[in-house]
Amino acid sequence: MTEGDRKPEYRPGLEGVPAAKSSISYVGIQTNDLGEREGVLEYRSIPIQALAEHSNFVETAFLLIWGRLPTHAELDKFSTEIYSHRRIKYRIKDMMKCFPETGHPMDALQASAAALGLFYSRHTLPNPEYVGQAIIRLLAKIPTMVAAFQLMRKGNDPVMPRDDLDYAANFLYMLTEKEPDPIVAKVMDVCLILHAEHTMNASTFSARVTASTLADPYTVIASSVGTLAGPLHGGANEETLLMLEKIGTVANVRPYVEQCLKLDPKHKFMGFGHRVYKGVKDPRAIILQNLAEQLFQKFGYDPYYDIALELERVLEEYLGGRGIYPNVDYYSGLVYRKMGIPTDLFTPVFAIARVAGWLAHWNEQLQENRIFRPTQIYTGSHQQPYIAIDNRHE
Repeated sequence: MTEGDRKPEYRPGLEGVPAAKSSISYVGIQTNDLGEREGVLEYRSIPIQALAEHSNFVETAFLLIWGRLPTHAELDKFSTEIYSHRRIKYRIKDMMKCFPETGHPMDALQASAAALGLFYSRHTLPNPEYVGQAIIRLLAKIPTMVAAFQLMRKGNDPVMPRDDLDYAANFLYMLTEKEPDPIVAKVMDVCLILHAEHTMNASTFSARVTASTLADPYTVIASSVGTLAGPLHGGANEETLLMLEKIGTVANVRPYVEQCLKLDPKHKFMGFGHRVYKGVKDPRAIILQNLAEQLFQKFGYDPYYDIALELERVLEEYLGGRGIYPNVDYYSGLVYRKMGIPTDLFTPVFAIARVAGWLAHWNEQLQENRIFRPTQIYTGSHQQPYIAIDNRHE
């Protein structure tokens, strides 16, 4: 047996394998004062509930990236810099106009994020000034590119950003061409906070792997966007709403569940289940459900919400024993739908928020960097002969 033949333990998908040490965020389960188990999410040790209630997205981004809450002066400077860098170069707009109208917005975002790197130096990563500028540019320009593509694919010119609007309100303004209701803007801001970071998920792992090669931060974000696009990650909120549409009515919930489980006892219901929050509801889902109800009270009810509530109840009956409960994707689609955001923009909105977390991990990776180089378990044979092409048979 050679050195390369020794078999390390194999864990599909690297499940449970620590890939980094990080102080950015924490997820887990705790027992509250009532003796009930509940999910925990903290950004830099601060509970997500406190940030959702008291903070805003720009402040939360500063917290994640720099490791502490900013002072008044620091937050004003950070916000002003972001607001003043929202515009994108006309060459990027021209490139985006060439994208097919039927293309998915996540593909357009990935290409556009990568294109940003063409305009800025690739050789100044150790420079703190470069790192700071890259963080500002990416936080500022990603929402602009998402909104621009939405209008361009409808044949319209993109809307210029407004420096007098905050982060969430400005994005909604660029997306809808009208200033949003304050309640809608606040709900969007909270949604961005909730989606900003969640430890070592697939797209964050992508960010750290790409960062470990010392690729520029625009490439890091582009790789993360590509990973987030998959239906098992960020695309799940889009798939969740499609599932609710397929069910159609409250009366059809139980037959739908029973049919799915009959065909496949391990059927995956989109928006349910989480590798960490086993046996408890995702704390972000609880906040999002409350946000949805706020929107319904102000702007009218959504019948899909009744379907969602019934589906949650029925699945608790059928799957509660497996510890499967709603995750962040389950109610976020209903919130975005009520705000008038198209279904295929749900994941790009997720990406706008998660840029903060990806940048935090990029910055942290650079501090004590070592390129990721995992191993593999070889399952092939050895010493096979080469067969001349004339002697090969189908």
